Amino acid sequence: MSDARSAILAAIATTQARRQVGPRADAATIAAEAAALRGRADATRPDRLGGPLDAVLMRRLVSPAIGATTEQVRALDDLPGAVGRYLAARGLARRVALQPHADLRALRWGDIETHDDIAVDEPVAVGLALGAIAETASLVFHSSPDAPTLFGFLPMHHIVAVRADSIWPWLEDYSDRIAGAGQPRNVNLITGPSGTTDIEGALVRGAHGPGWLHVVLIGTSSQDTAPHSTTSP
Repeated sequence: MSDARSAILAAIATTQARRQVGPRADAATIAAEAAALRGRADATRPDRLGGPLDAVLMRRLVSPAIGATTEQVRALDDLPGAVGRYLAARGLARRVALQPHADLRALRWGDIETHDDIAVDEPVAVGLALGAIAETASLVFHSSPDAPTLFGFLPMHHIVAVRADSIWPWLEDYSDRIAGAGQPRNVNLITGPSGTTDIEGALVRGAHGPGWLHVVLIGTSSQDTAPHSTTSP
């Protein structure tokens, strides 16, 4: 056995022994340690989130690294129109799997046929995200009866509505938001359409989920995110 391997195993054994005989930290101690870690994040964030949160999110969504498409509308009532424009622009049938959320069901969908069930390789699904994280341009979904997990994975085209007042600047802000709430059974952070370059370096869309992601931002954000100073590269 190499010296490095022996050192690693010895360190693991020591840690396990301490946990077995040492006192367990109380909730207050754990909370204080978490707050200390959270404070350290403020000083090491990169300077890339200056400006209104909705503008930051939209800019990052359409960046080459993410590869989504976007539209911004004034109110949730305008979502069916945005969905219709997306379908028409891509020559898709006016039929969508609709996430069974009460706010979506209450909308007037006109000649767009909707259904609550979703199949493998569903052509188009429309959903409502819990929120979004501007730092990574990630959409947040918590599994629940009105947000089935498969709606984020089975469709080829995923159209997602996000309210501008539910954008968190950083991943830590989202973590703070749910810390005191009941934990969902499943959390999915969706960042752009699914793709892989594992085979011969060629981009293949829809490898593990939707091949196309279209985000419809509802409203505008009044919250600005000032740049943070950087202490590490």
